[in-house]
Amino acid sequence: LLILGFLLSFRWLVIAVGLVRAYLAKGSYHSLYYSIEKPLKFFQTGALLEEYLLIAKYLTGIVPSSVVLTAFQVMSRVFLTWAVTHSVKEVQTEDSVLLFVVAWTITEIIRYSFYTFSLLNHLPYLIKWARYTLFIVLYPMGVSGELLTIYAALPFVRQSGLYSISLPNKYNFSFDYYTFLILVMISYIPIFPQLYFHMLHQRRKVLSHTEEHRKSE
Repeated sequence: LLILGFLLSFRWLVIAVGLVRAYLAKGSYHSLYYSIEKPLKFFQTGALLEEYLLIAKYLTGIVPSSVVLTAFQVMSRVFLTWAVTHSVKEVQTEDSVLLFVVAWTITEIIRYSFYTFSLLNHLPYLIKWARYTLFIVLYPMGVSGELLTIYAALPFVRQSGLYSISLPNKYNFSFDYYTFLILVMISYIPIFPQLYFHMLHQRRKVLSHTEEHRKSE
């Protein structure tokens, strides 16, 4: 698990370095997605395996997170990476893509650093504070980027009929990907507040416990 923590932190550092190098080379933040497209697809797809590992770590008490909410995060990111950003080429130049990529990257670097140092039994307070504080800005930032990207994809999906299946057909089945994307956007309404308030609860519990421990010393 310790080696895994280092590897998972490293993969997001690769994306962070790629973004910074591309920005310095171009002198602009527009269309930076292309500079990290391949590693993002590779690493984010690998997160499907991570979902199962997180469940195992949750059951052993290492990760104080909700498995269901974490699974939603993983699946939504894989969906955004492949079913929206990859599939609808027109949205790849949208600034909203960079918005969620930057939010994901910072969040995951902090999160896996937290896990790694926790396994080493030497967790710096700064990393603990960042883990339970910066999400206050990063989570809404990431969700805003995701929703804006899906919204930007809607007219192109409707025009092209992407992934849609029309009747009549031999399976007697129809599917409208445009409507499905709208339903995905609506699903954020009940799920995101649960994730956000869960993290706020964890923040109060973890940081208040740390402060009490410091005072007792």
